[in-house]
Amino acid sequence: MNADKRARIFATLRAANPHPQSELEFSSPFELLVAVVLSAQATDKSVNLATRELFKVAKTPAAIAALGAEGLIPYIRAIGLYRAKAKNVARLAQLIAERHGGEVPRARAALEQLPGVGRKTANVVLNVAFGEPTIAVDTHIFRVANRTGIAPGKNVDEVERKLEKFVPGEFRRHAHHWLILHGRYVCKARKPECWRCAIARWCEFRPKTPAPG
Repeated sequence: MNADKRARIFATLRAANPHPQSELEFSSPFELLVAVVLSAQATDKSVNLATRELFKVAKTPAAIAALGAEGLIPYIRAIGLYRAKAKNVARLAQLIAERHGGEVPRARAALEQLPGVGRKTANVVLNVAFGEPTIAVDTHIFRVANRTGIAPGKNVDEVERKLEKFVPGEFRRHAHHWLILHGRYVCKARKPECWRCAIARWCEFRPKTPAPG
């Protein structure tokens, strides 16, 4: 895919949604971090249902650390891998309270030292909480980047590198949100809805999926 096509794709996505937002519910960088850690292999909807109740009781590093893993479990039991996530969230809350003065660190290296925080989670926090032009590659972005031809790659690291290289600077801040939402609601895993896709004319996926009926 050439640079002109990529620019047209992102301009179209921006026109449709100039200020995309995360579908996770949060009111602070720490709440976002907790929600993103919980969202691994889970839906945003299931995470929001859990954190709405959890954050009524505990929403600061000190409060979450005081709950501990066992105290977290009743709130997140409906989320996949809840036991491991409870341990990670309790421990990362303790470390943030002890090592970072109760504030989520803004440095990637410090974020990735926290339990349950890998590169993707760090990228989400840096982008959504702190406005950094990072691109977090999840399953939706990996699929859309490969299917459309925007940034094909064999693994998430390769796709991330290509997106960082090929996405024009003016679109970098919101690129991962546009691609996630496009993959979630239009360019779906089982059957992309090409007939209602705003970027279909530039997408290199073939053959395009016809409208049902």
